[in-house]
Amino acid sequence: MNHCVRLSAVALGLLLSACQMVGPDYHRPKEGAINRPDLQGSLATGDSNVVSAPVPGDWWKLYNDPRLDQLVNQALVSSTDLRIAAANLNRARVQIEEAQNAGGFTTTAEAGAQRLQESAESYLQGVKIPVANVGSLALTTSYQFDLWGTLKRGVEASQANADAAQAAADTARITLVAEVVRSYTQICAANEERHIAQKSLDLQMQGVKLTQRLRDAGRGDETQVTRTQTQFKSLRADLPKYEAQRQAGLYMLGMLLAKPVNQLPAGTADCAELPKIAQIMPVGDGAALLKRRPDVRQAERKLAAATAEIGVATGQLYPNISFGATVGSVGFLKDLGEDTANRWGFGPLVTWTIPGNQARARVREAEVSTQAALAHFDGVVLNAVREAQTGLAQYTAVLERRDALAEAEESARQAADQTHRFYMAGRESFLADLQATKTYTDVTAQLSAANTQVAMQQINVFLALGGGWEAPKKP
Repeated sequence: MNHCVRLSAVALGLLLSACQMVGPDYHRPKEGAINRPDLQGSLATGDSNVVSAPVPGDWWKLYNDPRLDQLVNQALVSSTDLRIAAANLNRARVQIEEAQNAGGFTTTAEAGAQRLQESAESYLQGVKIPVANVGSLALTTSYQFDLWGTLKRGVEASQANADAAQAAADTARITLVAEVVRSYTQICAANEERHIAQKSLDLQMQGVKLTQRLRDAGRGDETQVTRTQTQFKSLRADLPKYEAQRQAGLYMLGMLLAKPVNQLPAGTADCAELPKIAQIMPVGDGAALLKRRPDVRQAERKLAAATAEIGVATGQLYPNISFGATVGSVGFLKDLGEDTANRWGFGPLVTWTIPGNQARARVREAEVSTQAALAHFDGVVLNAVREAQTGLAQYTAVLERRDALAEAEESARQAADQTHRFYMAGRESFLADLQATKTYTDVTAQLSAANTQVAMQQINVFLALGGGWEAPKKP
């Protein structure tokens, strides 16, 4: 008995001394795109419309619009997309617990009873064995040693997948914030542009009435009346689209906040002034961008998980080793628990499925998956920089167009004022005065649409910069 105990202890010591981690340890790839120097520099080089200052986590507060802040805060609480992301994150965290609890101690209890007729010949007996009531009781416990680090690699993979799930939740958050700001901006823009369109329509109606009076007085013809009526009807046909854009923005906000439209914050539907940022846009630099973007973090964590899976697959090539003990009683029901029926035992157990081509193929599959994850990681990094650079280039373009239209609007305003003074002095006709005013309102409508493009492109830039996922700091 003592000899067996000493032998088991020696064997156990030898097994423990052989512990090692199979598979490669994860390190961020030195040759990956994430470390390219040309992707780390300033995003605002030569652009006076942006500044290389840190991007605030709550970038929407740059608009200084309390109603917008309220909409964003409500969406962050009630969004169904965030609820889905939170559930996926919780599932990933439970999978970590599952991986951590794999191996280690396992305990099983068994109990059974049966009316049994044993085979006499199986016991090399020539006489029939009597029918008997036979029972069994057993309690078995074992401890599986993670000698090759297979289970630890599984925990690493689960942890990396949980980190990736957290990054996915962060992506859902920044997308939600951007959509809330976009929808609110759409409502404000639709109301503002509809007001300008209505003003142009009223002016066009005055033109229709004027040409009709001139025709009736013999100073005009039907062609002029028809032309002005056509222009009026064309302008009137555009009005419904603004209401449709307004309603679409409201319905989108209702979905994002998981609320009926009539329960949105007061004044949301009537907003008639675009949200504006009262400072130059802060965009940071490439290095900060790649650290901030959650999709980059998600891709990097997926690469770490794929690397750990190589160790998991490699560990399947090696034997499983455990140390167990069993105590129980087997025999006639009336004798269970008696010395003659009791049994016990302990010792190491080695189980090994000799690896074949299938097991080795799983290792190669894991290695190839890691190569794909690395390529995806590089692609996400490159795309992140491309999106930011493209967004900034487009932002500069729409700003230049907006500024040019602002100059045109100022010229049209001066022309309209001058024509009106000439009309009041009797040096221009009412029709000329009306046409100059209409030109001014048309350019104003174009400027309003350009301002909407600027506002929307600002949202695209902030989305590309990856801001907005950080939890607000407690005061």
